[in-house]
Amino acid sequence: MHLCAACCHLLSCASISNDRYPTFFNPMSGLSPESPVPTLIQLHQGSRLLEIHFDNQTECMLSCEFLRVYSPSAEVRGHGAGQEVLQTGKEQINITGIEPVGRYAIKLIFDDGHDTGLYSWDYLYYLAQHYESLWQDYITKLTMAGHTRKDAS
Repeated sequence: MHLCAACCHLLSCASISNDRYPTFFNPMSGLSPESPVPTLIQLHQGSRLLEIHFDNQTECMLSCEFLRVYSPSAEVRGHGAGQEVLQTGKEQINITGIEPVGRYAIKLIFDDGHDTGLYSWDYLYYLAQHYESLWQDYITKLTMAGHTRKDAS
């Protein structure tokens, strides 16, 4: 990972993601050999956005807040259905580090100390493809729990 002058982290995925897995290889639950893999993951710390380009030409920008509230960690998702923990007060959250995990995921390190979620390629793609509905679901859950988002600017 390199830190550029524009306060961006860049993780080149070419060395960790260009090879497809054989169909029998499943290093992480839910990881599909047909899932697109990232060719670029770039953190824009100033705007708190993670830019991801996939090998199927899909490109997305996911906010650090969105990635934090949808962390795949047990701390957020719980250990079973109905055990999810609603994340609040994450409007100003930023990512301070990105670490590759094998050839199938990244670990995001957030400035609130959270660092236990492993974001597999298929989970990142899922988040990108379902951003609008997931974000609306999060806002609805916040409202139902009596919380509001504060301006993140």
